[in-house]
Amino acid sequence: MGLVIPDRPLDWPDLVYAIQAVLPNTELYLVGGVVRDVYLRRPVHDLDMVTPHDGRPIARQLANAFNGHYYPLDAERGVGRTLIEWEGKAWVLDVAQFRGPDLLTDLQDRDFTANAVASPLHDLVHVIDPLGGLANIRDKVVRLCQPSSIEHDPVRALRALRLSLGYQMRLADATKAAIRAVGDSLQRISAERIRDELLKLLGGPKPQVALTLLDTLGLLPMIFPEALAMQGIEQSSPHVFDVWRHSLGVVESIDNLFTAFSNVTVDINSLSLPIGLAAMSLGPLRPALANYLSAMAWPNQRTHRALLVLAAFAHDVGKPLTQSVGDDGRIHFYHHEEEGATLVEAWASRLALSNEETDRLWMIVRHHMRPLHLFHSGLSRRAAYRFWRDVGEAGVDICLLTMGDYLGKYGPQFDQNDWLRYLEMLRTLLEGYFHEHHELVSFQPLLNGREIMQRFNLAPGPIIGEIVAALHEAQALKEIQTPDDATAWLAEWLAQRNHHHS
Repeated sequence: MGLVIPDRPLDWPDLVYAIQAVLPNTELYLVGGVVRDVYLRRPVHDLDMVTPHDGRPIARQLANAFNGHYYPLDAERGVGRTLIEWEGKAWVLDVAQFRGPDLLTDLQDRDFTANAVASPLHDLVHVIDPLGGLANIRDKVVRLCQPSSIEHDPVRALRALRLSLGYQMRLADATKAAIRAVGDSLQRISAERIRDELLKLLGGPKPQVALTLLDTLGLLPMIFPEALAMQGIEQSSPHVFDVWRHSLGVVESIDNLFTAFSNVTVDINSLSLPIGLAAMSLGPLRPALANYLSAMAWPNQRTHRALLVLAAFAHDVGKPLTQSVGDDGRIHFYHHEEEGATLVEAWASRLALSNEETDRLWMIVRHHMRPLHLFHSGLSRRAAYRFWRDVGEAGVDICLLTMGDYLGKYGPQFDQNDWLRYLEMLRTLLEGYFHEHHELVSFQPLLNGREIMQRFNLAPGPIIGEIVAALHEAQALKEIQTPDDATAWLAEWLAQRNHHHS
């Protein structure tokens, strides 16, 4: 059955030996990613195990032994899941019944040879490797377990890219050919499965390469058909790239900015010059930004990084629909952010994202030009207040995206002084969110709608909304500090308004 001793000793996590002790007489095999990662000496947090019988009772036994939580996942396939805490880390233990009569059938039925390896729980020195997976892991190549692997489950086409980028493995020719042959069959896969695989891909290493591969391997039309129109759409200077290459550049910058700002301990010297300058410029805000970025979580463990990458890819998708040429020969894309916001909303719905994710994507794409407008018109306190009033929490994402957008516009020819001035403006804007949240973003109004109606004997109607908005702004600008100030200010405001309307 292809029992081999690998060319390097396997350093299993202590938890595996603890499981050995708990299940002394159970035929159980560690399988797939855990074997691959232990062989590559990469950190492991999930254990997949298979057994000849129903896996659920074993998963329940593990939950009892390690004070964990047990979930029956799939009755038909006999899969149980246990979540446990071990040495301060959260672990996911899945136990499944063989797919088929024996382990060999189970391994042959998997996606790629790198995942078709197993080790017996009670003989951790050996690896069962019927398809040459260890050699493929060592040679860094993504090979299919069977010619029909991807045809059987087209979502494996996306998984191949994820394996390739996550482990720096090249796609074998036959793997590429099988991905190219997927064609429309991706349409018959549920939106949820495509979404989960795609967002793991976009939230993983080198998302700009992932998007390039989706394009060159013909998967883009199945997932983002509108994005193809960005190719070859030229832009006037200072842009140096067409809309497609610009968008990939912004994705790359957003990915690097996310790394620089989500981790306070990252070494500034290891970053590229423009990103290092951004980390230095926003230095005092880095802990607050890192907190914000790590606290943002979406359903089903979808990451904020993946959402930002998707927003960066989509930010200019409205440009092909809005291209025009002025009398001076310059190319314009008026209102492209409105078209783009509509398109990204359609993407979110096709990918079955949550309402919150959809709103956030819409907000980022719809308002991604605002920081640049503020830079050109000058950032007053009033303008900062209106920015946060209109975009809320998404404003932090918009500030990150606009940095990526700036860098993606100029490519290597960026002007260092202009960039530093832009960063200074963004720092001021972000300080409003992080340091003056209660004065600028979410504050207790001095007067609420009910009090306004009582004090001025006004009937409910649109004017109350207008008054509340005007009072909010005056309060954020510190023109009024107390309810009495607010009443006096409002009396004057109403008098002027009545004067204009008479």
